[in-house]
Amino acid sequence: MTAVASPTRDPGLQPERTRLAWRRTTLSATVAAVLAAKTALHGGTSAAGVLACAACCALWLGFLLVANHRIRTLAATDRPAALSPRQAAVAVLCTVVVALCAAALVV
Repeated sequence: MTAVASPTRDPGLQPERTRLAWRRTTLSATVAAVLAAKTALHGGTSAAGVLACAACCALWLGFLLVANHRIRTLAATDRPAALSPRQAAVAVLCTVVVALCAAALVV
């Protein structure tokens, strides 16, 4: 019985697609944060509006840091390490809270 050799990993375009997905998600988060800030400050500034605007900006920066770290990691090697659970949790938390802030401002 002959052993079938496992195929070597062909990185192909998967790392590039993943980098593009992170960039696309960063762009979406930027648009959501800008629209949330615009909505919060529309019609004059208030303490709640400034606080919501600051929260959206802080969360956006947190997501941006995680995304840029991941993009650099993907570009550095052919076989990048998996995203750490901590980074994944930060990315998810920032995304969900920005979405909730934006939804709360619209309603």
